[in-house]
Amino acid sequence: MTGIARIIVVALKAALFTVPFCVVLNVSAQKPAAAPEVKQEVPDNPLEHAPPDQPIPYSHKTHLALVLPCSTCHTNPAPGNLMTFPATSTCMSCHISIATNKPAIQKLAAFSKSKQPIPWVRVYKVLPGVTWTHRKHLDAGMKCQMCHGQVAEMDRMSEATSVTTMGVCLSCHKEHGAPLVCSTCHSWPPAN
Repeated sequence: MTGIARIIVVALKAALFTVPFCVVLNVSAQKPAAAPEVKQEVPDNPLEHAPPDQPIPYSHKTHLALVLPCSTCHTNPAPGNLMTFPATSTCMSCHISIATNKPAIQKLAAFSKSKQPIPWVRVYKVLPGVTWTHRKHLDAGMKCQMCHGQVAEMDRMSEATSVTTMGVCLSCHKEHGAPLVCSTCHSWPPAN
């Protein structure tokens, strides 16, 4: 091999090593962009509600620090009444290699392996007699934090806001020009 050929080979090897290394460094050095600030519109609950015991400890604070949108884990399938809990496969897409030595992640992996959904306990419940849908609120441009508060600061999700009270619903509807008639949220006669 001539001297020039040897220099070219060395330069190519260096480039093949350096470019991916720099790309990795650049990506790992980047911090996620801050999520846009969303104003909480629903008042905090006047009484503190203890977070329910969940089958696996989960911190919104830890996960939302990664600037994941709520819709990464919570989808809104038809007819749009409730938001879903994440499928175990969604969780495992990261936890196949992250924190695998932690007991909670090992429990998560067991749910995934058995193809069983995690039996999460719903924190906010729609009250009997109320016809309510997330879909209409999402379509109207409402953001999760407007009703559920600063979830990104919660290690354990609790009913931090009084979003399920009639007075709060009425004042929010009034502020946003949404219908105020009873049939908006209540059907009559009530279903048996």
